[in-house]
Amino acid sequence: MEIHQNEIYTAEETISLLKISKSTFLRLVKKGVLSACKVGGQYRVLGKEILLLFNPALQESAEKAYRKVKDSIKEKILN
Repeated sequence: MEIHQNEIYTAEETISLLKISKSTFLRLVKKGVLSACKVGGQYRVLGKEILLLFNPALQESAEKAYRKVKDSIKEKILN
């Protein structure tokens, strides 16, 4: 499937395109790694934002955010 930068995708379409879970989608949005707008209680994502996830500079930022969340969860579990 091709991603068009000016097309608007639903959360479900974005999840399917990226092959991620809904919780991962929500985490990416919450951390600001993926920009999304809520319209009528549902997320919408511009195709350009999905394509930006494949930018190497953003990938490093996403990995840092993911490690931070993962370490935080591990710390809560261990304490």
